[in-house]
Amino acid sequence: MSVTSFRELVPILQTAIGPMILISGLGLLLLTMTNRLGRIIDRSRSLLDDLESYPESYILRINKEVAILWKRARYIRISILLACVTCFGASWLIILLFLSALVNLDLPMLLSGIFIVSMLCLSVSLLFFFFDVNMTLSALKIEMESHDKKRLIIETSRR
Repeated sequence: MSVTSFRELVPILQTAIGPMILISGLGLLLLTMTNRLGRIIDRSRSLLDDLESYPESYILRINKEVAILWKRARYIRISILLACVTCFGASWLIILLFLSALVNLDLPMLLSGIFIVSMLCLSVSLLFFFFDVNMTLSALKIEMESHDKKRLIIETSRR
């Protein structure tokens, strides 16, 4: 049965709306991830700028922070890649839904497989995004420890 009328097209459009909404949500998620990646790169550049002119203790702290930023950048890159694969899968899902209706193909296993792989990619993408958020706290902890040491030195010198 090929699609010959608008009435036959409506159920296909209704089925395709879900993946289209997924693509829209993925766009916002990718925007967030790319913004975080940009912030990681900016922070790395600002920390490494004129690093040689600082004392060794400061350089060691900066090196720890930059190592965490490098890990975060890799996590976000993986997260972005997997979100893009999810978007690609959702796009193919929409295309195949229409093709299967237009040329009368029976592709339930292929469509199910694409959907499952897309959702797995999205889940793993969000997991790596969560790892990035946790690593942000690790970098903040290093910075806080540095500030605590400075505060202690200032308090001891006042006594």
